[in-house]
Amino acid sequence: MLFKYSILIEKEETWYVSHCVELGIASQGKTIEEAKENIREAIELYIESFTPREDLLYSNEKIFMTMDIEVPVNV
Repeated sequence: MLFKYSILIEKEETWYVSHCVELGIASQGKTIEEAKENIREAIELYIESFTPREDLLYSNEKIFMTMDIEVPVNV
């Protein structure tokens, strides 16, 4: 069975950190390709080891957005 998940990759210093948005898991790699492969493996292990919530496995609805948030800062 084929599932599609949203992946976010961010560069943090010398590592690329990959996050699976729907499952809340992360991995990393020294390159983007390595981070992609490592998050794929982490997702596979997660699904094999646990029973994820069905609504996460079968949900196709995804909402991505940016928001402007004003936070008061006491200086």
